[in-house]
Amino acid sequence: MKKLTAIFTVLLLLAMTIPAMSASAVNKDGYYNGIKLCGKVKVVEHFADIKVQVVNSFPDLKVKVVDSFPDDIGEWKFVEYGEDFTVQFVDSFPDIKIKYVTSFPGVE
Repeated sequence: MKKLTAIFTVLLLLAMTIPAMSASAVNKDGYYNGIKLCGKVKVVEHFADIKVQVVNSFPDLKVKVVDSFPDDIGEWKFVEYGEDFTVQFVDSFPDIKIKYVTSFPGVE
């Protein structure tokens, strides 16, 4: 009976972990915690709205840096003031992972 309980517990923990590992932090509409991931972005060192890690594969969001009209999801214009949200670039424990692209920005 103890062996059966242990096996059931391991399977239950595994079943709870797998969906969390595959889930993206960015929803399909391009929002993270209510923040629409397009617009004017200010880079800060502390207390950012979003902690971001730049990756080469399996990003949550593909980002295209633009000079004007960052209206679509994944289009970011970096600014010093008048930002829509702030980001802090980190090497570990990010809120979202991004990949820079030159075309087709947005959620994968």
